[in-house]
Amino acid sequence: MATVVPHSLTLRFCSRTALNGRIASHFPRSLISSFNPRLRLSFSMAASTESTSQIVASGDANSEEIDVSKLIQAHQEKAARLSLSPAEEIRTLMDQRVRGMLSTFSRRFEGYPSGSFVDFACDADGTPILAVSSLAEHAKNLATNSKCSLLVAKEPEDRGTLVVTLHGDAVAVPEEDRPAVRAAYLSKHPNAFWVDFGDFQFVYIKPKIIRYVTGVATASLRSGELSDEEYKAARVDPVAQFSKPVTSHMNRDHAEDTKNIVRHWTSIPVDSAIMLDLDSLGFNVEAGYQGSSFKLRIPFPRRAENRKDVKTLVVEMLEAAKPQA
Repeated sequence: MATVVPHSLTLRFCSRTALNGRIASHFPRSLISSFNPRLRLSFSMAASTESTSQIVASGDANSEEIDVSKLIQAHQEKAARLSLSPAEEIRTLMDQRVRGMLSTFSRRFEGYPSGSFVDFACDADGTPILAVSSLAEHAKNLATNSKCSLLVAKEPEDRGTLVVTLHGDAVAVPEEDRPAVRAAYLSKHPNAFWVDFGDFQFVYIKPKIIRYVTGVATASLRSGELSDEEYKAARVDPVAQFSKPVTSHMNRDHAEDTKNIVRHWTSIPVDSAIMLDLDSLGFNVEAGYQGSSFKLRIPFPRRAENRKDVKTLVVEMLEAAKPQA
């Protein structure tokens, strides 16, 4: 999982004699007053002893330096290899999200694209389903040119998270498929009573090429393309459907436990950690340190197969963290 590391996290904890010579050369004067020159950090390197040994400088006898930004980068590079594959992540995102940006070719302004926020749901093979009114401008555009794209973001306000653009062709749902499609759509939008109004019809967006990008403005930029065959062959992560209830419970009742797990399994001395979401291979947190916030990927020791397994793994991780808590 990619992360943006704030400049203020590049902290060097030094003795009083080393403060002026080292801190002042890295930070604005306004920040120096907030540092404690007596501060010493000691913590176990549970995630990667070798990586951390390169980050903690030997220096002189009067200083011990810990570059927190490098700890974060070292952990994230390792954790990224323990994440879902792009195809699994994309299929899971499309299954979980219910709103996106539909781009069509404008019939009124020829040659120009037109964007509309739309609700959608995916059927069993990941094909997006829209319920469109004949009165809507994008419906009129699709009647003229069926080529379109649907952009879906994991977190629209965060440039570092996954963004998917599914390019495809809009196709009216055949009447014989309507009951199953209606049920799939209403499972994601249970209050959409208007789908039965006479001016509405269901439309598939048949995937052709799926483009993805994640980690924009970070050192962990990933991007690529999937064919429709690759997209449909990928499975939806079986644990992601439990993400909201599990993370809500942890944040409400076990925030301190989450923080201790993150400290132990990343070796980063975070001040706080809030679970954002989880899947079968781990979970993502928003961590706080010295007034700055950043995101971390925390892999599970092994793949979780169901919700019960998630609980077992979290308990195991907490038990391992207790000596350092």
